[in-house]
Parts: sequence; C-alpha cells; structure tokens
Amino acid sequence: MIEELHGTKEIVHHDQFEGFKIHMNAKHEDYPAHWHSDIEIIMPLKSTYNVMIDNVTHILNEGDIIIIPSGEMHTLTSPPVGERLILQVEHFILREVNGFDAAYSRFFPCAIFKKDEENDEYKSLRSLLHKIIREQENMNILCGASIHALALSFFVEAGRICLMQNSGNTGSNHQRQQSYIDTFFNICKYINEHCSEDLSLDSVVKLSGFSKSHFFRLFKDFTGTTYYEYLQKKRMSNAELMLIDTSDSVANIAMKSGYNSLATFNRVFKESHNCTPTEYRRMATE
Repeated sequence: MIEELHGTKEIVHHDQFEGFKIHMNAKHEDYPAHWHSDIEIIMPLKSTYNVMIDNVTHILNEGDIIIIPSGEMHTLTSPPVGERLILQVEHFILREVNGFDAAYSRFFPCAIFKKDEENDEYKSLRSLLHKIIREQENMNILCGASIHALALSFFVEAGRICLMQNSGNTGSNHQRQQSYIDTFFNICKYINEHCSEDLSLDSVVKLSGFSKSHFFRLFKDFTGTTYYEYLQKKRMSNAELMLIDTSDSVANIAMKSGYNSLATFNRVFKESHNCTPTEYRRMATE
C-alpha cells in the first residue's frame, strides 16, 4: 500500500481522485512506523486490524473506524485474512470547512468510533464510508465530486461527535453547549485567519464574551488543547506549507508565521517536529 517512503514519511499519490486515495486492502502485510500529510481513515470490513499510535495499540473490529490526523506516526498490523477500507484525504480538503479546526484538534492522536456504540451518529459515519466505497466501485458520472462531498460530510459528523462526547448535556444545557460550540468555531476561524499576526489574547477573549479564566477552560474543553498550543499548532501548520510550497527563506517564513524572532521559530519548530525547518524542507522535497 505504501508506494513511496522517504525515511518515515509516506508520499501519498492521489492518482484516481484529486485529494483522495481510496484503497480496499486485503493483503496480509504489516506497515512500519510512518507518517504522511494526509488524514487517514481506516475501517475493517472483514476481521480485525491493529493500529499503533504513541506506543498504544488499538484493535479495530469489523465496522470500527479510526481517524489518524496529519503528521501522526503510526504502525499498521494486519491479520492473516481480512479486508479493510483505507481512505487517505489531503489535509487541505478540511480547510474548506469554516471553524472545523476546533473539532479537528480533537482527532489527535487519533479518534476511534466503535461499532458496538450503536447510535445514529456512529451508523451515519459507517454509512458515509460505505457510500464512498460504492462511488469508487461504480465510477458513476461526477463520482469524484460525490466522494469529495461525502468525505466532508464524514468529517463534519465525526467532528460533531468528538465535540459532544462526554458533555452529558440535555435540554437547555444542550442548547447552551451548542451555543458554546458555535462561539468557539468562530473563535478558531478568527485565530486561523490572524495567526500570522501579532495576535492579542485580550482581543480573542473579548470575542468570546467570557472572562479570561472561563475562556481558557472552555477553549480547552472544546478544542482539547490550550489556546497557546492551538495558536502554535496553526502557526506551525502554515509554516509547514510555506516550507514545502515556496522557496521563501526560513527567516521570511518565520515572520509570515507570526514569529518576530528566527531563533524562537527554529526552537519551537524543532520542539514540535524533532527537526529544524531546513531539515523539514529537505525531507519533504527529496
């Protein structure tokens, strides 16, 4: 399944559909620790499948679904006999969904949806993936556009589940919870659009309408990370794209990513990627 591997980075080729690689995998073949910029969805159709992330092995049964976010190192182990859907989606696809970053951050280090949790939302996720399989098999007119729309629906539905999980809210509390989600979707959108600037925490807190302490608590509740970690992740994500897609100097990229100091940018980048920006650019473009 891995067509091209540079060190531990897999280069995913989207030969059939722009932005998507759909693979019905039935091989008894294990895949070593690797990562890619694509988001990966795996759903076993027959037998089990093992996915190791952060030294934790997740055993997927038939109908279970796992989402592996962009950049996560993972190892795959297959049983002697089985079949599974493996769907890889270019990360930029989710950039079309305004405010989705609050939900996307909840996918780290992975998001798992178990078949034994038989509620309508989980059934909907499996139904969307089976529709993608049928579109790929039948190759009807506009199947590429249909797969694109189905994938976006899948991620939106999965994001909603992750945001609402363990909230324990019903009735008026549920309405308040949904209002908070809408608020933080808008806040995340604002951060995404202004993360390359000297973003003022006070201005972001003011947008929320909450006190600073309340903002910090709710922000972490709904994104799964702190405000500063989220901001840094967005800046690093933008820097990654510029390092790969442009010939800009590292110093210019640091400035365009919201860092006034090249030394700080290099330090933060190395802490999050275990390599310098220059090394990252070389590995990504080799």
